Order: sequence, then C-alpha cells, then structure tokens
Amino acid sequence: MAKEQIDTVFHDVFADRLGYVLRRASGVMMGALGGALARVELRPVEATILILIGANPGSSQSDVGRVLGIKRANMVPLIAGLITKDLIKKSPADGRSHALSLTDQGIARRDAADAIMLEHERRFEAFLAPELAEPLRAALARLAAADGGPA
Repeated sequence: MAKEQIDTVFHDVFADRLGYVLRRASGVMMGALGGALARVELRPVEATILILIGANPGSSQSDVGRVLGIKRANMVPLIAGLITKDLIKKSPADGRSHALSLTDQGIARRDAADAIMLEHERRFEAFLAPELAEPLRAALARLAAADGGPA
C-alpha cells in the first residue's frame, strides 16, 4: 500500500527575526569569502589581520586583536601562523611588546586578499539598491556597537 503524500508548506518562523536573518546573511557572505580567499591560501581572519597590519605598521598584536574583537589567547596562534607563513614579522617595540609589520610576501598576499575582498563586497552590495548600502552599513555598525543595548 502506497503512503499518502501530504502536501504541506513548511513555515520558517524565524524569517522575520533580525538575528536569524543576520546570521544567515553573514554565513552566506563569509562562506563565499572563504572560498574566494582560498585562492591565495588565506582564511578571512588571516586576510583581515594582514590588511590591518599593512594599514597600521608597527601595531601590536594586542592592537589588532582589540580592533577585531579577538581574544589574546586566540590571537597568539593566528599571529604565529602568519609568521610561519612568512607573511608578517615581529620586531621589538617597548618592553615586552612587539611591533608587527608585513614581509614582502605578506604585502603581496595582502594586496591579493584586499582585491578579492573588495570584489566580494561589490558582488554582495549589488544585491542592494544603491541608496541602501550606506544606511545598511551604518545600521550594522550601530548593532555591532550595541554591546549591552536594549533588552
């Protein structure tokens, strides 16, 4: 005896919840970015670190971690990995801190990653009406800064 097929519509009850939609959108964007950056053998976090150090030569590991919201314990292996790949180098700064800078190979990889990331941004921004991109960035920045905002 064949099973009777039930024709039902599945309702995504979370589709109108901001956090859910943000997480889904972020997952799509970060997945695509990860795939694109794989061409230059970098993960998104590594590319971001290279770009930040390139824009702020002499910055410390703590500076970079603070800007990216990465805990010290998680920054240590990230920086060590980039040093092992000969993309960044440390030099003594003051006391116990070290100044970070890009190696020649790091500059080349940073430039390639930055180009990939800019193209990635343009690709996803094209899904928005031109007049919506900047207000969306501003709204997302406010959300990101809301730490402990309205309950």
